[in-house]
Amino acid sequence: MQKTFIMTYHILNGDSLAHSFPDAKIEGDMIVVREALMDGDLSGDNLNDFCRSRAKFMELTEAEYHNGVAKEFEKIINAPDNAEFNLWFEYDLFCQVNMWFVISIINSLSIKKKVYAVYTSYLDRNDKRFWNGFGQATSRELKICFADRIHLNDNDLQFGQDLWAAYKSDDLEELIRLAKKQCPAFPYLQEVVKAHVERFPKDGTKGRPERVLEEITKNISTDFHQVFKEFWSRESVYGFGDTQLKELYDKVMHYR
Repeated sequence: MQKTFIMTYHILNGDSLAHSFPDAKIEGDMIVVREALMDGDLSGDNLNDFCRSRAKFMELTEAEYHNGVAKEFEKIINAPDNAEFNLWFEYDLFCQVNMWFVISIINSLSIKKKVYAVYTSYLDRNDKRFWNGFGQATSRELKICFADRIHLNDNDLQFGQDLWAAYKSDDLEELIRLAKKQCPAFPYLQEVVKAHVERFPKDGTKGRPERVLEEITKNISTDFHQVFKEFWSRESVYGFGDTQLKELYDKVMHYR
């Protein structure tokens, strides 16, 4: 009986993990997600139009976006039958939104596939690195995370796609409704969705990140590096990179 060939992919959120991942010697090919989908234009009814919107938002040419970002998505789309996908995404909003998008691509594939979520399971909930721990993980710790991976069944994949659809269409009420479901594949979904919804208060007041930044710049420091460190200490659930936080910081400082 002929053995079925399984192509294994490790979908990594960002180049930081991609640099350290090979040292863990976990078999499979890397696919790197170089996006920050929790920020900017998400319009487009198909992947090509979506990528054009993202390229414009990121102020890249379509060729630049394709070569740096979209060609990694194409590796997912072109995966062979019986492929295995391991999704290495952290618990925070930044990573989860990217993961929902990736799941939406995988769920649309007609091939036979197995999909797993790989989280930072080596960290205790009270560890300050809990939300964002892959970048600092050792090879041994990455192997622990892989061993603890969570299988995503068809319902989980559809749920992830539903999360992406609600997020993409800016349907906060639907996100809140979905977050009420208990799904082991998305263990901190309620906290993540709550953090996202609180970015956009309905009463017209400033969002949660801006309010936190105001408090930090008023009482601790206006130096961006200090502000960034303090914000991460308080609000690591957002997973903001320096680009996203600097934009909010500049707005807060402008209106001081």
